[in-house]
Amino acid sequence: MSHATHLRELLTGPAFIAPGVYDALTALQVQQAGFACAYLSGASVAFTRLGCPDIGLTTMTEVASTISNIRERIDIPLIVDGDTGFGNALNVQRTVKLFERMGASGIQLEDQTLPKRCGHLDGKTLVSVGEMVGKIHAAQDARENPDMLIVARTDAITVCGLDEALDRGAAFIEAGADVLFIESPLDDVQLARVGETLGPQIPLLVNMVEGGKTPLHSVDELGALGFQVVIFPGAMVRVLSRAAAGYLDALMRDGSTAGIIDRMFNFNEVNELIGTAAMLVAGDKYADK
Repeated sequence: MSHATHLRELLTGPAFIAPGVYDALTALQVQQAGFACAYLSGASVAFTRLGCPDIGLTTMTEVASTISNIRERIDIPLIVDGDTGFGNALNVQRTVKLFERMGASGIQLEDQTLPKRCGHLDGKTLVSVGEMVGKIHAAQDARENPDMLIVARTDAITVCGLDEALDRGAAFIEAGADVLFIESPLDDVQLARVGETLGPQIPLLVNMVEGGKTPLHSVDELGALGFQVVIFPGAMVRVLSRAAAGYLDALMRDGSTAGIIDRMFNFNEVNELIGTAAMLVAGDKYADK
């Protein structure tokens, strides 16, 4: 079974979490923790690879190389944030073909103009419905495996209101999107309306951003509202960044890591996490003897 087919099967079951990842190590940890799916966050790639905000600076090839590294280490499905497709419909086709070859199971495309912004930042602008529908069709034509999912996202709520977002969602469903992502519902009333209006028609993805515009809820609560896929795209970066800040404070203060040993994996534990022993055994099979 392909990863894309596996992802389609997940969509027929209970609501599930796809934790956000940004490299092979975080993706490996998500798989080892028992999650059935991971989400490659464009914002997290911008934060970690570039040290920059999510404002359209990341390139298609930077994301593609990240997908390839991740796919080398995990077997679970991977939904990939493809931003706007990095251009027009022809750019979308290049993006879909490349990301699929690298190992994406689903590719998310959004209806923002270039340069895009994080969905929870203000000041976004949108392309026309017709342009986005054309991008969805272009993505469908470009994918090699028909099971590879096209996730269509609209940022219309914070630009022109919920009604426009629902109308765009309906148009994207008609265009053949496999999963729909209505970004940034502003309160529980909007969450419920999105779920009850569009949930019966298509699997819905919902974005949980700590400190963002949408209220935080558990996967069970969101499943009850009609959502199928729950992403926590930036939580990994926020957790690790705070831990790193604490480590650096302690190192500056104490001149040593001795006082925070209980807050980190030691040398042996990290090697166990990444499977060093098994790799060395595999390498020995080819050693000059």
